[in-house]
Amino acid sequence: MFLEELSLTNYKNFESIKFNFDTKIVCFVGLNGVGKTNILDSIYHLSYTKSYFNPIPSQNIKHGETFFFISGTYKINNKEEKILISLKKGEKKIIKRNNKLYKKFSDHIGVIPLVIISPDDRNLIIEGSETRRKFIDGIICQTNKEYLNTLIDYNKTLKQRNALLKMFYNDSENIKKTIDIYDNHLSSNAQKICERRTEFLSDFIPIFKIRYKQLSDDKENVEIIHKTDISESQSLYKLLKNNLEKDLRFQFTTKGIHKDDLTFSINSFSVKKYGSQGQQKTFLIALKLAQFDYLSKLNSNPILLLDDIFDKLDDNRVKQIINLVNEEKFNQIFISDTNKIRSENIIKKVNKSYKIFEIWWRKSIL
Repeated sequence: MFLEELSLTNYKNFESIKFNFDTKIVCFVGLNGVGKTNILDSIYHLSYTKSYFNPIPSQNIKHGETFFFISGTYKINNKEEKILISLKKGEKKIIKRNNKLYKKFSDHIGVIPLVIISPDDRNLIIEGSETRRKFIDGIICQTNKEYLNTLIDYNKTLKQRNALLKMFYNDSENIKKTIDIYDNHLSSNAQKICERRTEFLSDFIPIFKIRYKQLSDDKENVEIIHKTDISESQSLYKLLKNNLEKDLRFQFTTKGIHKDDLTFSINSFSVKKYGSQGQQKTFLIALKLAQFDYLSKLNSNPILLLDDIFDKLDDNRVKQIINLVNEEKFNQIFISDTNKIRSENIIKKVNKSYKIFEIWWRKSIL
């Protein structure tokens, strides 16, 4: 699977631009602010139906314009597939596959597997638990539609329960008559989600440890621990009943799988508190390469986006990444960098065909 052509209209800083890509390595080079990351984000958009960097759809429209349009032509199993995404201000986003309109965007998730490695990945370490939950949920959802639908249903019910808590926050007697149906439904879905997350992490963590070992020359021990309110002896239904008074006081649901978290450690110390910049970056790259490996086992090899990852990495870690990219399992890779000479020297060490695009402000020299 690979992306053959990409066309952008009024997407972020690009008025109109079109690319024809190499099947192996594609590199975008240019100064900061010219739009290299925006191009990678448009490719991400075609896989996940949304931007990686900006969750507000209308803010991806070029300033002064009323719509954006992304078109990607892929070769999947020797068949041509065309994905179109468009958004007009004030209207719903439109996504088409081979000119057929998607009724539910979730139906597109997993069609074009993709992994991105970006400086923004640091949010996985420094931000709250929601970012880490989204990371593992995003991987599972690409290969498990049932999990995706269960998660959507859980979040919908959670929203309804929270609305009920706000409505009856001063009336604990009456809420007990109506809230039970939500508690039962949440508990049923939470059990399925928790079991699938636990099962996923039991497969994913060993893969991650192997990748970290390769990147760090086996100098450090790393751990990922899943923290959850749910256990065999503690159902969510029981937790919700025991915490109803607290939920009414705060006017939201304080227990559940929407509070799950992952703790990251190196040599038993918190990556967030004690990890160096290099260690944190290596940890994140290992996470994303493990995501790639996991998806490769269950699906066709994903497209890999490397956004400005060579900064802040020492020569040894860059060398390890080059060795990994030389593996046969890596198909098409997109890279962005500010330094053309550095990128070309790195890419030449990889035994794959490549194409470099120099990006200038609002236009490209091809």
